Amino acid sequence: MSTTMLKKETVERKWYVIDAEGKPLGRVATEVATLLRGKHKPAFTPHVDCGDYVIVVNASKVVLTGKKLEKKMYQHHTGWIGNLKEVKYSTLMAQKPEFAMEKAVKGMLPKNAIGRAAMTRLKVYAGPDHKNAAQKPEPWTAI
Repeated sequence: MSTTMLKKETVERKWYVIDAEGKPLGRVATEVATLLRGKHKPAFTPHVDCGDYVIVVNASKVVLTGKKLEKKMYQHHTGWIGNLKEVKYSTLMAQKPEFAMEKAVKGMLPKNAIGRAAMTRLKVYAGPDHKNAAQKPEPWTAI
């Protein structure tokens, strides 16, 4: 029995679409990160970028459980002294739900070149429509 080691040139990428309506943000993000990384494939190779393309629709209808919507904060620093900005997730989900999904997925990917390449294959849309119908994405229903 031999182990299959993929090469960058032999990777076959598929397109998947995930409907996030009514599902918890973290649950959707873990599934998306798994697909982007390629861990669902039998021939997963850790040092090769072997993930697929993922389209997330209805990101504005994702659910945050508990009191996270009011208590959880998104923080970023502008680079200027004393400019640490904080935004509640209720505001973030109302204004930029795509960003909240991207941030959740990015935190679950490795912090290296493979993780950065995987983030380029993620497409997030707030509504039910997406622009990638030409790629013929398959629905992913494992969540």
